[in-house]
Amino acid sequence: MEVNRIEEEEEEEEEEDEFGFSRNYFLSKELGSSRKKSARKLSDINLVDEEELREAAANIEPKHEKEIKDLAITYKQSYSEWKFVLRCGFGLLMHGFGSKKALIEDFASTTLTEYSVVVINGYLPSINLKQVAITLAELLWDQLEALRKMSSGSQSKNQQPFNARSVDNLIGFLNEPLPLDADDEECFVCVVVHNIDGPGLRNPDDQQFLARIASCANVRMVASIDNINAPLLWDKKMVHTQFNWYWVHVPTFAPYKVEGMFFPLILAHGGSAQSVKTASLVLQSLTPNAQNVFKVLAEHQLAHPDDEGMPTNSLYTICRERFIVSSQLTLNSHLTEFKDHELVKSKRKSDGQDCLYIPLSDEAIEKLIAEIGQ
Repeated sequence: MEVNRIEEEEEEEEEEDEFGFSRNYFLSKELGSSRKKSARKLSDINLVDEEELREAAANIEPKHEKEIKDLAITYKQSYSEWKFVLRCGFGLLMHGFGSKKALIEDFASTTLTEYSVVVINGYLPSINLKQVAITLAELLWDQLEALRKMSSGSQSKNQQPFNARSVDNLIGFLNEPLPLDADDEECFVCVVVHNIDGPGLRNPDDQQFLARIASCANVRMVASIDNINAPLLWDKKMVHTQFNWYWVHVPTFAPYKVEGMFFPLILAHGGSAQSVKTASLVLQSLTPNAQNVFKVLAEHQLAHPDDEGMPTNSLYTICRERFIVSSQLTLNSHLTEFKDHELVKSKRKSDGQDCLYIPLSDEAIEKLIAEIGQ
């Protein structure tokens, strides 16, 4: 009897605990719904200027510098192996924690000196991939011409300008078998893609375009990824047949200084100085002629603040007079690059004429001209 009484008391205590938990749960819900909601908003937060926040972050004392340098030195010992992998027809895919930009550029500048190299910065907001294909085709053509001149002492007839060709035609040229007189020589161009999983390359069409370029017989690709979900961008065919990746684990533990310039910081608002720095980085990746075209447009905008923009034909006339461009086609190529990176925008004036303008303040444009003029 005593045992039964103890069991009954334990059951009653368990029931009371469950009842107490249930009652407290519903009481908290009732009280929560009756409380006055806070009227505070995210916009009420006093945000620090992004430039100040980045400056403070840049002044953080780095740690383990010696170990990081020693790690980079050990990777140098693999450069010859990586070159051999490229020569065998594979693509190099660098992965691991830390920025791999400096490592890949050091590898390309010291080990791939006998090949032409084109660099794509995938961390930029947008990229003109057709222009990349045009540049690759032009470099491959120059290499083939040099080989022909060495072997036979003659040059081939003038080619149709590559910037007038279609994408399929460019891909076809990059995939053509080498001429007979160049069979004994290696002849391919390398394309380096920093952050192939970056925001400017993340959509399926761009990834498929890169895969087609990488699969060309006369192209080798070296790329880096930094997002753990980056392999989800590719299907089985792209990984094993087109890119044909040779995975290389190279954690560098280096900060993402350049790559992070284009991402807004939490609890910070952007300033004009940050816009200038971002635009300056983009312009530095373009050719000197493209920079000069941008400078002409910037100077016109500063000299005519009341205008709605600069007419395209006026820009072409000035650039032609200063020998910056040789044709309207060349100017359009530069303008496409500017628009892709949102450095320049176009709008239609009240008289129906299309005009170009730089979406920055006069102060920011002046700073930008000073920076690209250095």
